[in-house]
Amino acid sequence: MRSFLQEAARVRPTQKQLDWFSMEMYAFVHFSPNTFTDLEWGTGKEPEALFCPTKLDCDQWVEAIKSAGLQGMVLTAKHHDGFCLWPSKYTEHSVKNSPLGRDVVREAADACRRGGIKFGFYLSPWDRNSPYYGTPAYNDYFCNQLTELLTEYGEIFYVWFDNACGEGPNGIRQEYDFPRYFRLIRELQPNALIFNDYGPDVRWCGNEAGVGRHAEWAVVPTELCHYAPVQTGPGPLAEEGDLSYLYNTAQEIGALPTILYSKGLAFVPAEIDMSIRPGWFWHPQEEPHSLERLFQTYLASVGNNACFHLNIPPTREGLFDPRDVQRLREFGELLRREFGTPLPATVEQVPHCPPTQAQYTVTFPQPRSDVRYVVLQEDIAQGQRIESFRITGYFASGRQYVLYQGTCVGNKHICRLQDPFAGQNPLTIDSNPNICQLTVHVTAARDEVHMKNIQVF
Repeated sequence: MRSFLQEAARVRPTQKQLDWFSMEMYAFVHFSPNTFTDLEWGTGKEPEALFCPTKLDCDQWVEAIKSAGLQGMVLTAKHHDGFCLWPSKYTEHSVKNSPLGRDVVREAADACRRGGIKFGFYLSPWDRNSPYYGTPAYNDYFCNQLTELLTEYGEIFYVWFDNACGEGPNGIRQEYDFPRYFRLIRELQPNALIFNDYGPDVRWCGNEAGVGRHAEWAVVPTELCHYAPVQTGPGPLAEEGDLSYLYNTAQEIGALPTILYSKGLAFVPAEIDMSIRPGWFWHPQEEPHSLERLFQTYLASVGNNACFHLNIPPTREGLFDPRDVQRLREFGELLRREFGTPLPATVEQVPHCPPTQAQYTVTFPQPRSDVRYVVLQEDIAQGQRIESFRITGYFASGRQYVLYQGTCVGNKHICRLQDPFAGQNPLTIDSNPNICQLTVHVTAARDEVHMKNIQVF
């Protein structure tokens, strides 16, 4: 058991995954004939003339994206309807036959570079327009289009796939050759991360509602993420158990009781994706979600060892809706207000604690009544290790209380401190709410704790 826990503690991310974590948030942009039909899934039979944004301005997209603090854009180069936002040589169902007649992928990629953010794309494996879909020839068709996107638009940071799959014109469902797709990406864009339900680099969190698990591990069984490289041997109970039931909707994917039965572990963190409004494509009757909803999703993603992929759909004019632009600006302002400048404090590790139960004191120069968050970060370049922790507050009144109890930490865990009696934030304990000191106590870890950073806001 001990040796397996040490192996699990040493499952490490690639540099690309570390760079992805540092982005924290990036935008999804859903734009297609669905924008003009008021649908979420197109049929593939929509005439090209339907796609006619009259004021397309990708620089306006980038400006709004940056106002929220998002670090990149992922454009739906092709959705399930098969309509290509670039002039693909391999189909007539594209912008080249639309009234727009412009390469939207190129304009988006160029706008991202002008604005200093990264560019990626989504290419739907399901294509309801292609006559090849449902035949062996489709994988060639798909790789040809993938090659166009990987070679003609500069540096790509992210290639996003889902596993949507329907029947082709022949009534047969397509068998996707994902290993072939992945090899092509590694060859042509070696620095790009690949998102898929099952890895290899980033996985789906299991919902599209912006909801994270209570413990979001990046170290997970390869029974789930079978496209990722295995970094450990089997768990001590692997021969006695079966993890074939695992899917992204499971709640205990990386927890200890699960990994004990694994055949091996991989480092595949989760992305939490959500649209800024109920639909993924723009619908005139919809309003953006509340600022509180976006903030809660930020805490559940960036603040829970994941990244936040926020969709903003352009209107039929080709612009972001002013309501969405305002909400993005408000979101960015809120994050800068809450997490812009950490409170001055001295952090010291308590000596002589067990290496798997490290303790840290956070001392303020003077008592404070405005403590709201503690942000913890492990040095995940060394592996993800912390299983559980607690934060205790020491008050000027002489009293002390446990203010937060958490599970795993990983890249970042944002602890929103609560008054244990009033359930409020910031704290209002006693007649004197001033906090003099906090203690962060790791109560369990898989191996020696490597805490990278502790900040208070």
